[in-house]
Amino acid sequence: MRSSNPVLARLTPVGHQPAAPQQPYSYGGQTYGAPGYGQPVGYDQMPPLTDGERMSIDDVVVKTIALVGTAVVAAAVTWVIVPPTAMFATWIAAMLIGLVLGLVISFAQVTNPVVLLTYAVVEGVFLGAVSKAFETRWSGIVLQAVIATLSVFFIMAFLYKSRVIRATPKFMKVVVGAATGLAVVMLLNFGISIFTGSAGPLRDGGIIAIGFSLICIVVAALMFVVSFAQIEEGIAAGLPRKYGWLGAFGILVELVWLYLEMLRLISYFQED
Repeated sequence: MRSSNPVLARLTPVGHQPAAPQQPYSYGGQTYGAPGYGQPVGYDQMPPLTDGERMSIDDVVVKTIALVGTAVVAAAVTWVIVPPTAMFATWIAAMLIGLVLGLVISFAQVTNPVVLLTYAVVEGVFLGAVSKAFETRWSGIVLQAVIATLSVFFIMAFLYKSRVIRATPKFMKVVVGAATGLAVVMLLNFGISIFTGSAGPLRDGGIIAIGFSLICIVVAALMFVVSFAQIEEGIAAGLPRKYGWLGAFGILVELVWLYLEMLRLISYFQED
């Protein structure tokens, strides 16, 4: 997703019903709420968090806007200052750096805002280079992809809020497993394309490529539900505010993935 999105494997499926704060609660690979379950030493002896020290939906929204806004600004700057001759090199470099940094954030559960904002900058540089390359070939495609991406995001938010889609444990496992599998397939396809110089059937604009992008779009959209559920449950469990950065990070990753797949899908239908 970066064309591939292996960082999505960071998500740990949990049930939809929020766990009570006094019960052990798993979030991002750590357990909170009761002594002896892997939380930091002395966690159970710490004074209770005040409302201002806990995750809240408003705080997560602010953090998400900060990350997405930073990525958008970095993309716009890249679009303006990077010359066409350096576009591909910028694209590849930012993709690889973003992949490594995203994996570190994901598996180390980094909540440092400086690191998260740095990741957003790198993703913005990548998006700026990719978007300019697509726009140069297909005029108007970027605006179409942005509108499609935001439309899907808000539709999924509505469906989750209205409980039309419920994040059951089985749902979470299936969606996260599908996202992980797609990430592996995309990484392999990218590696093969580097050595062969061919996009392969998954990205060549044919029927298989169109079907693959549609599958990726559906899974990316469902991953929003996973993130919404984890954020909601983290808030209900009274986790510290810093974990709001991980919720915002997950949404940024999913937005980037969805946008890239929208770009590809639209481009397939604009080929001569």
